[in-house]
Amino acid sequence: MAAVMTAPVGRALSAYDEDVVRLFTLATVFWGVVGFLVGVVIAFQLAYPVLNLDLEWTSFGRLRPLHTSAVVFAFGGNALLGTSLYVVQRTCRTSLFGGPLLASFLFWGYQLFIVLAATGYVMGVTQSREYAEPEWYVDLWLTVVWVTYLVIFMGTLLKRKEPHIYVANWFYLAFIITIAMLHIVNNLAVPVTFFGIKSYSLFAGVQDALTQWWYGHNAVGFFLTAGFLGMMYYFVPKQANRPVYSYRLSIIHFWALIFLYIWAGPHHLHYTALPDWAQVLGMTFSIMLWMPSWGGMINGLMTLSGAWDKLRTDPVLRFLVVSVAFYGMSTFEGPLMSIRQVNALSHYTDWTIGHVHSGALGWVAFVSFGAVYYLVPRLWQAQRLYSLRLVEWHFWIATLGIVLYITAMWVSGIMQGLMWRSYDSLGFLQYSFVETVAAMHPYYVIRAFGGVLFLSGALIMVYNLIRTMRREIRVEEEPGRVMAGPVPAPAE
Repeated sequence: MAAVMTAPVGRALSAYDEDVVRLFTLATVFWGVVGFLVGVVIAFQLAYPVLNLDLEWTSFGRLRPLHTSAVVFAFGGNALLGTSLYVVQRTCRTSLFGGPLLASFLFWGYQLFIVLAATGYVMGVTQSREYAEPEWYVDLWLTVVWVTYLVIFMGTLLKRKEPHIYVANWFYLAFIITIAMLHIVNNLAVPVTFFGIKSYSLFAGVQDALTQWWYGHNAVGFFLTAGFLGMMYYFVPKQANRPVYSYRLSIIHFWALIFLYIWAGPHHLHYTALPDWAQVLGMTFSIMLWMPSWGGMINGLMTLSGAWDKLRTDPVLRFLVVSVAFYGMSTFEGPLMSIRQVNALSHYTDWTIGHVHSGALGWVAFVSFGAVYYLVPRLWQAQRLYSLRLVEWHFWIATLGIVLYITAMWVSGIMQGLMWRSYDSLGFLQYSFVETVAAMHPYYVIRAFGGVLFLSGALIMVYNLIRTMRREIRVEEEPGRVMAGPVPAPAE
């Protein structure tokens, strides 16, 4: 039995620019559900090809880049922009540089970029390269928006009232600057006509492949790693109410990661036309990355020293801590898969898909969920989340979904790689390509079901957050206990 009450709390005045953070938080949740939903659709399309509907706009080839960009740049990007603007104000004790007007341009400009890119994917208007990047006019608009983001963030740092720059801001700043460099170089292109939408890349052949994977892996390294590490270094200590375990280790973690990550891209091009020395260089730096990555993981986990008991009662902290554990697992698996002999088995298989999603779902999504659960009560002046029990349901359903997803892809991928390299006694391939596809079918069904669970958890979060934004509190009655009374409103 439960009761619902509305807390009589008004919107408190803040010295910080919080309207834009609220907008980015809402966009994070919205685009997250959209991205997860499209992911479920394409997972079922792979298991049951009839679901492609014989329409070009709903085919797997169009929806797959839509899903990737929706999850990475729409869900993850809005989470990064929103949390970075929240964190930089509080750690610098100052409002945003440029004020609400520039911040509003950043928000709406970034949403316009997402819509332009998404419609381009569905209509097939892309550069037709490895990542099916949007065409040149979308790239130009994103450049304007991203420079605005850099100006706001850097300007806020420069006018700070706190002399020390907290480590989370270093990670956010590295993410902003490096993504700008990657975006500009990778998307250098020449339009065919002045008013046309078609363009040609300035790179070709192996140079184009190297440029794309320099971009691709460092998008992982700086967008999906450095930026979210900034999130970790703020929200884990805040939610645990404990200081960072070792601030010195966090600085070592930062500089080692920033220096090493930029060289690791060539490990995606083993056994290609790329020169062997470049392949070995990428592999070497990838293996070296294991240590600073685990240094950051250890720092995040050890921040809970003296507060481990909170994991039993605080599901939001559970999201954050488990995300750090997934970060550690993914950053061990990545260097392992970069070794040429291992890559010979894993490359082009579903093992890579499982690895990517262990990082994307377990690390990126979980730390984002934890940050959103932390932010919403504070941004909407609620006393706490509507229901912690629903947060627990979200956590366990999403975790089960991740486990089903990545284990299915690990088994499918390793089986796939082994079948491709199996020979009979006469030296002929033992299995045809069609036989490998048929063997993977049950694992594709399991993967799709795991995606349904993950999406279901996100929908539970949406319901919980809506009730929280309305400042409602669910008071749950336990057997043998008296139902808790209303929580007193804070003095105003």
